Amino acid sequence: MRPLIGVTVSRRSGWRVFPLMALAVWLAGGRAIRWQAGLRKVDLDAVDGVVIGGGDDIAPTLYGGELRVGVRLDTARDELEQGVLRSAFERRLPILGICRGSQMLNVVLGGTLHQDAYEVYDSRHYRTVLPRKRVQIGTDTLLARSARAECLYVNALHSQAVDRLGEGLQVAARDEGGMIQAVERMSDPFALGVQWHPEHLIYRRAHRRLFRSLVAAARAGRGNAAQLSAAEEEAREQGSLWQQPPSEHSGPNR
Repeated sequence: MRPLIGVTVSRRSGWRVFPLMALAVWLAGGRAIRWQAGLRKVDLDAVDGVVIGGGDDIAPTLYGGELRVGVRLDTARDELEQGVLRSAFERRLPILGICRGSQMLNVVLGGTLHQDAYEVYDSRHYRTVLPRKRVQIGTDTLLARSARAECLYVNALHSQAVDRLGEGLQVAARDEGGMIQAVERMSDPFALGVQWHPEHLIYRRAHRRLFRSLVAAARAGRGNAAQLSAAEEEAREQGSLWQQPPSEHSGPNR
């Protein structure tokens, strides 16, 4: 049976985002269930993995920031996702954090955020679902092994970004201005957070592989096997299926 992945989404935009998430999870070999504040009871014992999706900014009171005028918050969703993440770690469920979800992963583990990262970094401010932003991936990282890439072109819809890392996390990718674009755990359970939206980029193999890694980790976790090893093995197997000549296999068109 396909692993079941719980996916958190916004009450405001979940109706259009969840179908993309569900498709990405299905293509990766799993099946998805939608979680949002006020929709249904969240049952972590019923799922094999978790995706924390994108959306509104995280309340700065959760990481010692300052409230700002004009910033849209969703405190009910903040509460929901904090509980989901803490319960997922207790159950050793694999986690994929997307944009806001990557930030929430960091906050729950005790990290902080830049409330407006573009005030801090000299990074070009993209706001698009198209893959226009270049990110450099750390060489010895789960992300590099999962995506099978040294750099990726990604989309960008965020204003916040990770500042101080949460416990057990390392930086997996940065943009050309130095802003953190991905974080990850270095040991089981699998936890990967990316600042972009791979659900909008499933027409590119490297981004589909992130969901495949999550589903592989979920399948391994269900059998009490090593999650990171399973995710990396899945990436190696998929890479061999799509092997190309070096001149075609590398470069920014991933």
